[in-house]
Amino acid sequence: MTVARSLLLFVLAALLEIGGAWLVWQGIREQKGWIWVGLGVISLGLYGLVATMQPDANFGRILAAYGGILVAGSLLWAVVMDGFRPDRFDIAGALICLVGVGVIMYAR
Repeated sequence: MTVARSLLLFVLAALLEIGGAWLVWQGIREQKGWIWVGLGVISLGLYGLVATMQPDANFGRILAAYGGILVAGSLLWAVVMDGFRPDRFDIAGALICLVGVGVIMYAR
C-alpha cells in the first residue's frame, strides 16, 4: 500500500505543479489575466504541500524521483492540453525517467 500511496502522491504533485505552471503561463503569455496567474500560484503552493506527504523522509530522494514523474507528466500534459505530438525520443526519454523513479524510490 505504501508504493501505491507514494505513486498517487507523485501523480497528484505533478498535476498541481504542471497545472500551476501552465496556469501562470496562460495568464501571462496567453494574456488570460491575473486570476489565472493567482490560481497557478495557489496550485504551485499545493504542490509543495503534497510533496511533503511522501512516506520516505529523505527530501533529496523524493525530489530526484519526482523529477522523472515531472518529465513524463509534462509530456502527457502537453499532449492533452496543447495538442503536442511526442516523437520516439520524447517517449523513450520519459520511459527512462520513469525507470529511474522506480529505481530511486522502490528498488529496496
